Amino acid sequence: MAKAVRFYRTGGPEVLCWERLDTGTPRWGEVRVRHLAVGLNFADIYFRTGLYPAQLPAGLGVEAAGVVEAVGPGVDGFSAGDRVTYTGSPLGAYSTERVMPADSLIKLPAAIGFETAAAMTMRGLTSAYLLRRIATLAPGDTVLLHAAAGGVGLILSQWARLLGITVIGTVSTEEKAEVARQNGCAHTIVYPREDVVTRVRELTGGAGVPVVYDSVGRTMFETSLASLRRRGLLVCFGTSSGPVPPIDAMRLAIHGSLFVTRPALADYIAEPEERAALADELFGHVAAGRIKIQINQRYDLEDAAQAHRDLESGRSIGSSVFCLERTGHA
Repeated sequence: MAKAVRFYRTGGPEVLCWERLDTGTPRWGEVRVRHLAVGLNFADIYFRTGLYPAQLPAGLGVEAAGVVEAVGPGVDGFSAGDRVTYTGSPLGAYSTERVMPADSLIKLPAAIGFETAAAMTMRGLTSAYLLRRIATLAPGDTVLLHAAAGGVGLILSQWARLLGITVIGTVSTEEKAEVARQNGCAHTIVYPREDVVTRVRELTGGAGVPVVYDSVGRTMFETSLASLRRRGLLVCFGTSSGPVPPIDAMRLAIHGSLFVTRPALADYIAEPEERAALADELFGHVAAGRIKIQINQRYDLEDAAQAHRDLESGRSIGSSVFCLERTGHA
């Protein structure tokens, strides 16, 4: 019998329950996947707290990697024994195994391990669409990236460096600044002791940056707008500090005809062809060692509550994963 983390009400980490459940048999278009590693993402916290809606009671988690154990009728392209990874709905990745739609799966190259896949599928595909789909950037361009030592930050910075793009990264501590510099940030700003806007203007000759990538939200929103050059683009792709405030369209005009977008990964991997293209580029870089995935926190799945506390505290660096192979739960 499988085990899973579930929650029956929204709230703090204490609402998470570790339970046994019957996964059942795959139906039309479904597969059963045995998980070997599960990703921990800030989106999981949004579901747990109710910021993102979920039909309760619910499972949790949107990213994992493992092996296909059974295939239902109507499934093409996957067989028992295939190595796979995935990110996206439905919820339920915090489990030892699950039945899920086959069209959510991505085949995992042999060169990429399960823990690496669970740590990078969501973050890597997010980095892919941010750099390759959202804005047209050219070698020599400079961007501002908040949370540069986080899971997305470390991947995006390495990828940007491959593309010849200069990254200015904001971080909360000097320790994180060093990690960010080691992973592609040309410049770092420790925001508790440095004024971000002033430093950005200094580093860009007063012009500001063409693009700001902001996964922090509420507390960085004004800073992000003030760091943009004329006709710059603010990409709000996360809300770790809370939702951004309502946007006054006239302010965008007054401050340089600015643009703001709030994209979601789901809309950039909804089409199988586009998802495959982004995944192939990502996997190619990782398999070749051009992008390295930093896994700095590992947990047992039953310790999900503590993992959430650590992530919310801001102490985490790089990616966090739940490891099932090493605990015998796999």
